[in-house]
Amino acid sequence: MKRSLIALAVGAALVFGVAAPAVAHPAVITGHAASLHPEGVAYDPSRDGFLVTSITHGTVSTVRKDGRTRTLVDDPALISTIGVHVDASRDRVLVASGDLGLADRSTPATTGKTAGLGIYSLRTGARLAFVDLAAVAGDGGDHLANDIAVDRDGTAYVTDSRAGIVYRVEPSGRAGVLARDARLTSPDGNGANGIVWREGVLIVGNYSAGTLWRVPVARPGDVRQVRVESMPGVDGLTLAPNGSIIAVTNTLGVAGTAKVRELRPSRDWASASVRESRAWPDAAPTTATVRRGTVYVLDGEMDALLSGALTDVFTLRRF
Repeated sequence: MKRSLIALAVGAALVFGVAAPAVAHPAVITGHAASLHPEGVAYDPSRDGFLVTSITHGTVSTVRKDGRTRTLVDDPALISTIGVHVDASRDRVLVASGDLGLADRSTPATTGKTAGLGIYSLRTGARLAFVDLAAVAGDGGDHLANDIAVDRDGTAYVTDSRAGIVYRVEPSGRAGVLARDARLTSPDGNGANGIVWREGVLIVGNYSAGTLWRVPVARPGDVRQVRVESMPGVDGLTLAPNGSIIAVTNTLGVAGTAKVRELRPSRDWASASVRESRAWPDAAPTTATVRRGTVYVLDGEMDALLSGALTDVFTLRRF
Protein backbone atom coordinates (compact mmCIF):
# COMPACT_ATOMS: atom_id res chain seq x y z
CA MET A 1 0.00 0.00 0.00
CA LYS A 2 2.80 2.43 0.93
CA ARG A 3 4.58 1.86 -2.40
CA SER A 4 1.31 2.44 -4.25
CA LEU A 5 0.72 5.71 -2.43
CA ILE A 6 4.26 6.87 -3.17
CA ALA A 7 3.86 5.98 -6.85
CA LEU A 8 0.53 7.82 -6.93
CA ALA A 9 2.05 10.92 -5.34
CA VAL A 10 4.96 10.95 -7.78
CA GLY A 11 2.56 10.50 -10.69
CA ALA A 12 0.40 13.36 -9.47
CA ALA A 13 3.46 15.58 -9.17
CA LEU A 14 4.39 14.83 -12.76
CA VAL A 15 0.86 15.45 -14.02
CA PHE A 16 0.40 18.76 -12.22
CA GLY A 17 3.98 19.97 -12.76
CA VAL A 18 4.89 19.97 -9.06
CA ALA A 19 8.61 19.44 -8.56
CA ALA A 20 9.65 16.67 -6.21
CA PRO A 21 11.36 18.00 -3.07
CA ALA A 22 15.10 18.48 -3.39
CA VAL A 23 17.29 15.94 -1.66
CA ALA A 24 18.84 17.57 1.38
CA HIS A 25 22.59 17.87 1.65
CA PRO A 26 24.12 16.13 4.68
CA ALA A 27 25.06 18.06 7.80
CA VAL A 28 28.72 17.25 7.20
CA ILE A 29 30.38 16.79 3.81
CA THR A 30 33.86 15.27 3.87
CA GLY A 31 35.68 16.20 0.69
CA HIS A 32 38.41 14.05 -0.80
CA ALA A 33 41.17 15.37 -3.08
CA ALA A 34 44.93 14.97 -3.05
CA SER A 35 46.47 17.70 -0.87
CA LEU A 36 43.88 20.25 -2.01
CA HIS A 37 43.75 22.41 1.15
CA PRO A 38 40.91 24.75 0.13
CA GLU A 39 40.66 28.15 1.81
CA GLY A 40 37.60 29.51 -0.02
CA VAL A 41 34.18 28.09 -0.83
CA ALA A 42 31.11 29.23 -2.77
CA TYR A 43 27.79 27.58 -3.49
CA ASP A 44 27.06 26.94 -7.16
CA PRO A 45 23.30 26.82 -7.82
CA SER A 46 23.80 25.60 -11.40
CA ARG A 47 25.24 22.34 -10.03
CA ASP A 48 23.60 22.39 -6.60
CA GLY A 49 27.09 21.85 -5.28
CA PHE A 50 30.08 23.75 -3.99
CA LEU A 51 33.23 25.23 -5.49
CA VAL A 52 36.44 25.28 -3.47
CA THR A 53 39.85 26.83 -4.02
CA SER A 54 43.29 25.36 -3.32
CA ILE A 55 46.23 26.94 -1.55
CA THR A 56 48.52 24.21 -2.85
CA HIS A 57 47.38 23.59 -6.44
CA GLY A 58 45.92 26.98 -7.44
CA THR A 59 42.77 25.40 -8.85
CA VAL A 60 39.01 25.60 -8.40
CA SER A 61 37.17 22.31 -7.90
CA THR A 62 33.54 21.27 -7.77
CA VAL A 63 32.39 19.35 -4.70
CA ARG A 64 29.37 17.05 -4.68
CA LYS A 65 27.34 16.25 -1.59
CA ASP A 66 29.11 12.88 -1.34
CA GLY A 67 32.46 14.69 -1.13
CA ARG A 68 33.67 13.81 -4.61
CA THR A 69 35.64 16.57 -6.31
CA ARG A 70 36.52 17.48 -9.87
CA THR A 71 38.81 20.23 -11.16
CA LEU A 72 36.90 23.00 -12.94
CA VAL A 73 39.56 25.73 -13.28
CA ASP A 74 43.27 25.06 -13.76
CA ASP A 75 44.93 28.23 -15.04
CA PRO A 76 48.73 28.62 -14.89
CA ALA A 77 48.20 32.29 -13.97
CA LEU A 78 46.78 31.21 -10.62
CA ILE A 79 49.28 30.34 -7.87
CA SER A 80 47.32 29.90 -4.64
CA THR A 81 43.59 30.32 -5.09
CA ILE A 82 42.05 31.87 -2.00
CA GLY A 83 38.63 33.56 -2.21
CA VAL A 84 36.02 32.43 -4.75
CA HIS A 85 32.72 34.00 -5.78
CA VAL A 86 29.99 32.51 -7.98
CA ASP A 87 28.20 35.02 -10.21
CA ALA A 88 25.64 32.57 -11.59
CA SER A 89 23.50 35.10 -13.48
CA ARG A 90 26.51 35.98 -15.64
CA ASP A 91 27.91 32.40 -15.87
CA ARG A 92 31.07 33.51 -14.07
CA VAL A 93 33.26 32.31 -11.24
CA LEU A 94 35.71 34.86 -9.84
CA VAL A 95 38.88 33.75 -8.08
CA ALA A 96 41.41 35.65 -5.95
CA SER A 97 45.01 34.55 -6.47
CA GLY A 98 48.05 35.19 -4.29
CA ASP A 99 51.17 33.37 -3.19
CA LEU A 100 51.83 32.28 0.38
CA GLY A 101 54.87 30.27 -0.67
CA LEU A 102 52.99 26.97 -0.22
CA ALA A 103 51.83 26.27 -3.78
CA ASP A 104 53.06 24.02 -6.56
CA ARG A 105 53.62 27.18 -8.62
CA SER A 106 55.26 29.28 -5.88
CA THR A 107 58.57 30.95 -6.68
CA PRO A 108 60.79 33.29 -4.66
CA ALA A 109 59.84 36.11 -7.03
CA THR A 110 56.08 35.68 -6.57
CA THR A 111 55.81 34.73 -2.88
CA GLY A 112 54.14 37.57 -1.01
CA LYS A 113 54.20 39.77 -4.10
CA THR A 114 51.22 38.71 -6.20
CA ALA A 115 47.56 39.65 -6.29
CA GLY A 116 45.31 38.65 -9.15
CA LEU A 117 41.67 38.23 -10.06
CA GLY A 118 40.80 35.41 -12.43
CA ILE A 119 37.37 35.31 -14.10
CA TYR A 120 36.16 32.04 -15.64
CA SER A 121 33.12 30.45 -17.22
CA LEU A 122 31.08 28.83 -14.47
CA ARG A 123 29.94 26.16 -16.91
CA THR A 124 33.26 25.18 -18.49
CA GLY A 125 36.00 26.75 -16.37
CA ALA A 126 37.47 28.50 -19.41
CA ARG A 127 39.31 31.75 -18.74
CA LEU A 128 37.37 34.92 -19.52
CA ALA A 129 39.83 37.43 -18.04
CA PHE A 130 42.75 37.78 -15.65
CA VAL A 131 43.62 41.04 -13.90
CA ASP A 132 47.06 41.62 -12.33
CA LEU A 133 46.01 43.60 -9.28
CA ALA A 134 49.54 44.06 -7.94
CA ALA A 135 50.30 45.91 -11.17
CA VAL A 136 47.17 47.99 -10.63
CA ALA A 137 48.46 48.95 -7.16
CA GLY A 138 51.70 50.00 -8.82
CA ASP A 139 53.72 50.26 -5.63
CA GLY A 140 56.11 47.32 -5.95
CA GLY A 141 55.26 46.25 -2.40
CA ASP A 142 53.89 43.13 -0.77
CA HIS A 143 50.53 41.87 -2.00
CA LEU A 144 48.06 39.03 -1.45
CA ALA A 145 44.61 39.01 -3.05
CA ASN A 146 42.28 37.38 -0.56
CA ASP A 147 38.50 37.65 -0.95
CA ILE A 148 35.88 38.93 -3.38
CA ALA A 149 32.47 40.60 -3.30
CA VAL A 150 30.35 41.40 -6.35
CA ASP A 151 27.66 44.06 -6.66
CA ARG A 152 24.46 44.03 -8.73
CA ASP A 153 26.04 45.25 -11.94
CA GLY A 154 28.87 42.70 -11.80
CA THR A 155 31.61 44.95 -10.44
CA ALA A 156 34.02 42.97 -8.26
CA TYR A 157 35.74 44.19 -5.08
CA VAL A 158 38.88 42.36 -3.97
CA THR A 159 40.77 42.65 -0.70
CA ASP A 160 44.57 42.71 -0.50
CA SER A 161 45.74 41.50 2.90
CA ARG A 162 49.32 42.76 2.63
CA ALA A 163 48.64 46.19 1.15
CA GLY A 164 45.43 47.21 2.94
CA ILE A 165 43.75 47.74 -0.41
CA VAL A 166 40.26 47.13 -1.77
CA TYR A 167 40.40 46.91 -5.56
CA ARG A 168 37.49 47.62 -7.87
CA VAL A 169 37.21 45.62 -11.11
CA GLU A 170 34.42 46.61 -13.49
CA PRO A 171 32.69 44.06 -15.77
CA SER A 172 34.65 45.55 -18.69
CA GLY A 173 37.88 44.54 -16.95
CA ARG A 174 38.90 48.08 -16.03
CA ALA A 175 40.48 47.95 -12.58
CA GLY A 176 41.62 50.44 -9.98
CA VAL A 177 42.22 50.97 -6.28
CA LEU A 178 38.93 51.78 -4.58
CA ALA A 179 40.36 52.24 -1.09
CA ARG A 180 43.81 52.09 0.48
CA ASP A 181 43.84 52.50 4.24
CA ALA A 182 46.43 51.77 6.92
CA ARG A 183 43.67 50.46 9.17
CA LEU A 184 43.22 47.59 6.72
CA THR A 185 46.84 46.50 7.15
CA SER A 186 48.68 44.56 9.84
CA PRO A 187 52.39 44.31 10.74
CA ASP A 188 52.24 40.54 10.14
CA GLY A 189 50.67 40.96 6.70
CA ASN A 190 47.30 39.52 7.73
CA GLY A 191 45.14 42.59 7.28
CA ALA A 192 42.15 43.02 4.94
CA ASN A 193 40.51 39.64 4.50
CA GLY A 194 36.79 38.84 4.17
CA ILE A 195 34.49 41.21 2.30
CA VAL A 196 30.77 41.50 1.57
CA TRP A 197 28.74 44.02 -0.45
CA ARG A 198 25.21 45.19 0.22
CA GLU A 199 23.37 48.28 -1.01
CA GLY A 200 26.45 50.29 -1.91
CA VAL A 201 28.44 49.46 1.21
CA LEU A 202 31.38 47.10 1.64
CA ILE A 203 32.18 45.47 4.98
CA VAL A 204 35.82 44.39 5.27
CA GLY A 205 37.43 42.39 8.05
CA ASN A 206 40.96 42.95 9.36
CA TYR A 207 42.16 39.47 10.32
CA SER A 208 44.84 40.23 12.90
CA ALA A 209 43.12 43.27 14.41
CA GLY A 210 39.80 41.42 14.73
CA THR A 211 37.90 44.44 13.43
CA LEU A 212 35.30 45.20 10.76
CA TRP A 213 35.35 48.27 8.54
CA ARG A 214 32.63 50.01 6.54
CA VAL A 215 33.64 51.28 3.09
CA PRO A 216 30.95 53.18 1.14
CA VAL A 217 31.52 52.54 -2.56
CA ALA A 218 30.46 56.07 -3.51
CA ARG A 219 32.72 57.62 -0.81
CA PRO A 220 35.59 55.14 -0.41
CA GLY A 221 37.69 57.61 1.53
CA ASP A 222 35.13 57.53 4.34
CA VAL A 223 36.35 54.27 5.91
CA ARG A 224 34.87 53.77 9.37
CA GLN A 225 35.10 51.02 11.95
CA VAL A 226 31.97 48.97 12.61
CA ARG A 227 31.14 48.84 16.32
CA VAL A 228 31.11 45.14 17.19
CA GLU A 229 32.87 42.85 19.65
CA SER A 230 36.52 42.11 18.96
CA MET A 231 37.01 39.07 16.71
CA PRO A 232 40.73 38.20 16.45
CA GLY A 233 41.32 35.96 13.46
CA VAL A 234 38.21 37.12 11.59
CA ASP A 235 38.63 35.41 8.25
CA GLY A 236 35.68 34.83 5.91
CA LEU A 237 32.60 37.06 5.85
CA THR A 238 29.43 35.80 4.18
CA LEU A 239 26.17 37.65 3.62
CA ALA A 240 23.18 35.57 4.71
CA PRO A 241 19.75 35.86 3.04
CA ASN A 242 18.30 37.57 6.13
CA GLY A 243 20.87 40.37 5.91
CA SER A 244 23.11 39.05 8.67
CA ILE A 245 26.83 38.51 8.23
CA ILE A 246 28.36 35.12 9.00
CA ALA A 247 31.84 35.78 10.43
CA VAL A 248 34.33 32.91 10.76
CA THR A 249 37.31 33.21 13.09
CA ASN A 250 40.30 30.91 13.52
CA THR A 251 43.70 30.73 15.20
CA LEU A 252 45.84 30.22 12.10
CA GLY A 253 47.67 33.52 12.58
CA VAL A 254 46.55 34.91 15.93
CA ALA A 255 45.64 33.85 19.44
CA GLY A 256 41.87 33.48 19.49
CA THR A 257 39.19 30.87 18.98
CA ALA A 258 37.73 28.82 16.16
CA LYS A 259 34.22 30.24 16.12
CA VAL A 260 31.34 31.10 13.81
CA ARG A 261 29.18 34.12 14.58
CA GLU A 262 26.01 35.48 13.03
CA LEU A 263 26.19 39.28 13.15
CA ARG A 264 23.13 41.48 12.80
CA PRO A 265 24.18 44.89 11.43
CA SER A 266 22.43 48.16 12.11
CA ARG A 267 20.61 49.77 9.21
CA ASP A 268 23.54 52.05 8.38
CA TRP A 269 26.16 49.34 9.07
CA ALA A 270 27.69 51.55 11.75
CA SER A 271 27.42 48.74 14.30
CA ALA A 272 26.55 45.07 14.56
CA SER A 273 25.34 42.80 17.34
CA VAL A 274 26.10 39.11 17.79
CA ARG A 275 22.90 37.19 17.18
CA GLU A 276 24.48 33.76 17.56
CA SER A 277 27.96 32.49 18.38
CA ARG A 278 29.21 28.90 18.23
CA ALA A 279 32.57 27.42 19.09
CA TRP A 280 33.43 25.42 15.98
CA PRO A 281 34.22 21.68 16.22
CA ASP A 282 36.72 21.83 13.36
CA ALA A 283 40.13 23.24 14.24
CA ALA A 284 40.70 25.70 11.39
CA PRO A 285 37.51 27.03 9.73
CA THR A 286 38.19 29.77 7.20
CA THR A 287 34.95 30.87 5.56
CA ALA A 288 31.35 29.96 4.77
CA THR A 289 28.80 29.90 1.98
CA VAL A 290 25.01 29.66 1.79
CA ARG A 291 23.13 26.85 0.06
CA ARG A 292 19.39 27.56 -0.21
CA GLY A 293 19.31 29.41 3.10
CA THR A 294 21.62 26.98 4.93
CA VAL A 295 25.13 28.04 5.90
CA TYR A 296 28.05 25.65 5.37
CA VAL A 297 31.45 26.36 6.93
CA LEU A 298 34.71 25.20 5.34
CA ASP A 299 37.72 23.72 7.11
CA GLY A 300 40.45 23.01 4.56
CA GLU A 301 42.99 21.64 7.08
CA MET A 302 45.00 24.83 6.80
CA ASP A 303 46.47 24.21 10.24
CA ALA A 304 48.06 21.00 8.97
CA LEU A 305 49.38 22.72 5.85
CA LEU A 306 50.95 25.57 7.83
CA SER A 307 52.69 23.02 10.07
CA GLY A 308 54.21 21.32 7.03
CA ALA A 309 51.80 18.39 6.60
CA LEU A 310 49.58 17.58 3.62
CA THR A 311 46.16 15.97 3.93
CA ASP A 312 43.66 14.68 1.38
CA VAL A 313 40.43 15.62 3.19
CA PHE A 314 38.51 18.79 3.98
CA THR A 315 35.20 19.47 5.70
CA LEU A 316 32.02 21.40 4.92
CA ARG A 317 29.86 21.52 8.05
CA ARG A 318 26.36 22.95 8.41
CA PHE A 319 26.02 25.94 10.76
